[in-house]
Amino acid sequence: MARIAVIGAGMGAMAAAARLAVAGHQVAVYERGRVHGGGVGRFERDGFAFDTGPGLLHLPAVYRDLFVKTGKETLEQCVELAQVDPASRHVFADGTDVPLPNASRAGVVRALDDAFGAGVGERWSGLVNRAREAWDATRRPLLEEPLRADWQALGRDPYPVPARRGVSGWFRRDGGTTRRPVTLADVARRELKDPRAVALLESHALTHSLDPRTAPAGAAVLPYLEQTFGTWYARGGMRALADAVYERCRARKVRFSFDTEVVGIVEKDGRAAGVELAAGSVAEADAVVAGIDPALLPALLGGAEPWRDGDVRPAAGPGSGPGSGTAGRLTVFLALRSPRPRGAAHRTVVHAPDRDAELAAVFGEAGTEPCPRPTVIVLRPDDPTTRPDEDHEAVTLTATVAPHGPVDWTDGTAAEEGADRLVAAAEAVIPGLRDRLLWREVRTPADTAAATGAEGGAVPGPALAGAEGRFLRPANLTRLPGLYLAGGWAHPGGGLAHAGMSGAMVAGLIVDGADWRGSQ
Repeated sequence: MARIAVIGAGMGAMAAAARLAVAGHQVAVYERGRVHGGGVGRFERDGFAFDTGPGLLHLPAVYRDLFVKTGKETLEQCVELAQVDPASRHVFADGTDVPLPNASRAGVVRALDDAFGAGVGERWSGLVNRAREAWDATRRPLLEEPLRADWQALGRDPYPVPARRGVSGWFRRDGGTTRRPVTLADVARRELKDPRAVALLESHALTHSLDPRTAPAGAAVLPYLEQTFGTWYARGGMRALADAVYERCRARKVRFSFDTEVVGIVEKDGRAAGVELAAGSVAEADAVVAGIDPALLPALLGGAEPWRDGDVRPAAGPGSGPGSGTAGRLTVFLALRSPRPRGAAHRTVVHAPDRDAELAAVFGEAGTEPCPRPTVIVLRPDDPTTRPDEDHEAVTLTATVAPHGPVDWTDGTAAEEGADRLVAAAEAVIPGLRDRLLWREVRTPADTAAATGAEGGAVPGPALAGAEGRFLRPANLTRLPGLYLAGGWAHPGGGLAHAGMSGAMVAGLIVDGADWRGSQ
């Protein structure tokens, strides 16, 4: 039985802790905050409740596997999950309004043809079929196995780009002899043509902190995953999922210490041997799992970097340029009087009228102003646990924005003006919103940074193949024996499902050794 010290109580870290504990190890988690869950939090006021992180779950199989492998009760016995239908409603600047059914490829084709015109649905279907090829080619090496030393193989984009003039494989020529990778934006314009369908595809990237102008064509797997595996909601919000994982850890005798900051990683005989706590004590361990942003690790290692030459490294910082795959979230919680209308969509995406201006504002192009009308996601769960009674409604508005740093989100004026822009956009789908409003609460990237420790309050995107590896995350193994990385900032990237996968990878590496290559 080995002693395992886990830094942080986020979803990836807890997934690793539960799996390691059931394998017979003694696991202790040290969390600098007061609660578990990392970015998967809950805000409550006056009987209203809101998720402070992800509001929906894709790929629930990741957590089903976690619960099967760590106890008798299944995920559905611990969390009340339900598919959201429609999966999403999309409203465009020209007034087009299209609801997309959940996990129904044929239904999506019909909906797009009805809303955009005959043929658009088939073009979308063709793109999703090619995305399936990309998924099949990379699912195991990208999502089910630890990142290999020869990770450069994943730098090749798996999306099967159709042969076109000016396009050669995964590269295109921009006049002369200049070549650049084919991006998701290239695919959207060339294969979908209709600007609303283009916006639909690009919105999947933006939601995951990705710039479609630089994200590889393989990012088309994101709508494929949603359409194939569905969109799910947990009664009580995604915080209920975090609570269930925490309780599974406790049932497996994982020990949690909250309000306990780790200020150093102890090295002994050339390997990680424990953690130093802010109180001055040292918790000895045979292995350390860091469920935090890897960019913070050099400070815990006395300035030493935990990666080898040639390893994938963290992005240089929020808004640091193309390929970083990070952005922040501006969120507004709305407490509304009067009931939620019957038939209201759980998730509505109100698209920006000027996507170019939005992308320039989010991804830090010099001299840009805040986007006056960003793309806004409106979440209206039909969940009694989110409201004081049936005569009220809890609504969450979210927009992808530049992280703290490029924008000073501690400036109250910037936060309130940003919130005003989100509310103005949401009025298109919530009639009488201002008259119904009791109060609102604003959460910025600066708040995210304070709660999670992520630099700039950035939210990590998922790892993607292509773009010469710029959208990969640091490997779960480090140069220092006994030190492992878990969570959204490590392989295979951000999102609830990906964080759960990282926990499974770390547990496999510790239990079965560095040669472990995923579950068979």
